Amino acid sequence: MSHKSAEMYELKKKVEELKKIRGRGTELVSLYIPAGYDINKVMQQLREEYGTAQNIKSKTTRKNVLGALERAMQHLKLYKQTPETGLALFVGNVSEQEGVTDIQLFAIIPPEPLNVRLYRCDQTFVTEPLEEMLRVKDAYGLITVEKNEATIGLLRGKKIEVIEELTSNVPGKTRAGGQSARRYERIREQETHEFMKRIGEHATKVFLPLLEKGELKGIIVGGPGPTKEEFVEGDYLHHELKKKIIGVVDISYHGEYGLRELVEKASDILKEHEAIRERKLVQEFFRHLVKDTGLITYGEKEVRKALELGAVDTLLISEGYDRVRVKAKCNHCGWEELKTMTESEYEIYKKNLKTCPKCGSQNISFEKWDVAEELIKMAEEIGAEVEVISLDTEDGQQFYRAFGGLGAILRYKIQ
Repeated sequence: MSHKSAEMYELKKKVEELKKIRGRGTELVSLYIPAGYDINKVMQQLREEYGTAQNIKSKTTRKNVLGALERAMQHLKLYKQTPETGLALFVGNVSEQEGVTDIQLFAIIPPEPLNVRLYRCDQTFVTEPLEEMLRVKDAYGLITVEKNEATIGLLRGKKIEVIEELTSNVPGKTRAGGQSARRYERIREQETHEFMKRIGEHATKVFLPLLEKGELKGIIVGGPGPTKEEFVEGDYLHHELKKKIIGVVDISYHGEYGLRELVEKASDILKEHEAIRERKLVQEFFRHLVKDTGLITYGEKEVRKALELGAVDTLLISEGYDRVRVKAKCNHCGWEELKTMTESEYEIYKKNLKTCPKCGSQNISFEKWDVAEELIKMAEEIGAEVEVISLDTEDGQQFYRAFGGLGAILRYKIQ
């Protein structure tokens, strides 16, 4: 996975975290600064917003908005100019306890240039511009064609989607009694022609808007006999879409299974496509497991050790992996505890750990960070590849269920 892909994964995790935060009033500040925008103008606007916020009637909301704006202005002083791809700031009181203020700032330098200029105070953070960046845009058109049925679908990211299933009125090959063979064949040819025209019209309706948006990377056509070649060679698809046909493949099935077989059979054509690459990696992981080669490891503790030793060749992390690393510390005697857990377990852990087990003090602080982000950074430091495994595929689901969504293919065996 490229550095940008790792950044996209980290961005997705941050967006999920931001979406969970709720303000008590309209006190959460979202600030988007586009690439190339003058940061001094933003500072000027925030100073004006600070003056306006003095008039907020609710004392608590006023205090929290002013605190958020102060924090935002403080942070912007760290930048001489807007980062190359822009900057998104999210600031506000994240405390869930009534009467308790905990102003937190989340700064995101996005992996793609921001083209949105926005300031908003609301009960939730505005995350839509970042979510749009996360949307998988590249798509491959899929068409399976037979005399009597066709399926139109999309491969977007790692997900195969059935868009439309069509059936025809083409009569079977057996000739009805009393009809001449030639007349019957002409009827079949005419019905086939009409059906392929209909497939082309439906496919054009689905694929042309994607092509115009620059999202359609190619079209693959499949089928069990010569019909697919007739469809490709005939004048059925829009002329711009015909140029995007990158492969014609023999397949046995139709419907959803046909689309899956089409992607499978076109793996050479799509060898750079992430769904195929991901499948090969997961299958390689399972192959090492079955053969007991000693060249894989799984589980947070084991993977962390392998990364520390520099032994990881490829780090595999599921989209569903949601562990956080938590450090509890007694500010009185210095006692510390470091644990890995889920977000929900963390909330229970915080509630239950009221006093220090060593000295009995209630002065305990907690620090929390995302395990996936930490491991990705460790992998990048040793030059290891990172692959985020989707939950949209059977292989991805199996990897998540069997190994909790975390594993590594190693460069060499470790003890």
